[in-house]
Amino acid sequence: MSRHLPAGVAAAVPAELLTRLVALRHDLHRYPELSFEERETQARLGRELERIGPAAIEAVAGTGLVARIAGRDRGAPAVAVRGDVDALPIAEATGAPFASEVPGAMHACGHDVHASWAVGAAALLAAEPPAGDVLVVLQPAEETAQGATAVLESGALDGAAAIFGGHVDLRFEIGQAVAQAGPLAASADTFRVSLVGGGAHGARPHEARDPVVGGAALVAALQTVVSRLLAPGTPAVVTVGSFHAGTAPNVIPDRAELAGTLRAQDPEVRAVLLAAVESMARAVGELHGLEVEVGFGHGAPPLVNPERGAAWARRAVTEVLGADGLRPLGLTNMAGEDFAAYLERMPGCFLRIGARLPGEPVVAAHSPRFLPADEAVAVGAALLARCARLASEELAVSR
Repeated sequence: MSRHLPAGVAAAVPAELLTRLVALRHDLHRYPELSFEERETQARLGRELERIGPAAIEAVAGTGLVARIAGRDRGAPAVAVRGDVDALPIAEATGAPFASEVPGAMHACGHDVHASWAVGAAALLAAEPPAGDVLVVLQPAEETAQGATAVLESGALDGAAAIFGGHVDLRFEIGQAVAQAGPLAASADTFRVSLVGGGAHGARPHEARDPVVGGAALVAALQTVVSRLLAPGTPAVVTVGSFHAGTAPNVIPDRAELAGTLRAQDPEVRAVLLAAVESMARAVGELHGLEVEVGFGHGAPPLVNPERGAAWARRAVTEVLGADGLRPLGLTNMAGEDFAAYLERMPGCFLRIGARLPGEPVVAAHSPRFLPADEAVAVGAALLARCARLASEELAVSR
């Protein structure tokens, strides 16, 4: 493994610690748990943190943990490092020797790596304390966009002055990372529309108020939201992911159900999407004589890295990986990430961290074959520890 580690990472992460972190990653990967069900994961991570000996370990958000690493100066501002811990309801097909042993569940988004590198960052910071305390957050339920809010509501991060986190990215090789200011992920809201009409025989459609025709009109209308309500080039996505109606080919049903997602990188654009779904559904209902019910599930807000936090992260990347390790994201990412909730409270940065060995194929996240390289655990630990240290030292001086 060491031959694939950048020199700065190998120097920062002792071999014994790396061995422990890889073993931890493999254990978490074998026994994945879904959002807010991460009880064994919580216990396993708690045992690993106890070996490090932080000042305190607190259970938060039901199945999460926050460990406080004591700094040198009790009066200096605290900073935080976050790793998420939940898995996805996907059957694994990687063939890895440590593949999931839980039917229908796997770490298909790399949270086993994220949790392990957060523990690694805790170990590095405990071994050489920064100016202020560091709160190491092991967060549940990122996949449902509920965990970050639950951690914040617990009060565990009250007073924290900055926060850092990261995500494995197989588009980038080990030794490469993205640490840039500006939008990095999108809001991810859901919508559900019920159209209620009047059923009839398929031979006598004039006797019906047809929710299937109304639903089809609504699907078509929603495709104009991005193309006609937003300026060209504005990042936004409206997706209808399900449309259910009827039970027989010769029966016009009395109800149709549509559901989908709305994604934006700007709060004002997010508001436009939500309003458009509501107004278009009402208009279609009026046109087709249907009763309309509209509901929304509000997910993570847009993730926008502020310049101050990104500056700390860029410096960390160049110090640990070298100037060549710093890469641009290179795309408009419309996936959601609930780390955004933390950045609405405090400065910080969310990094994308390369997790692919040279010559290996690029595999998409949320895929049954998604498998980041073990080396990413060491890279993430070194980078997040360095981010926290840089922020802590600067905040201590400027307080």
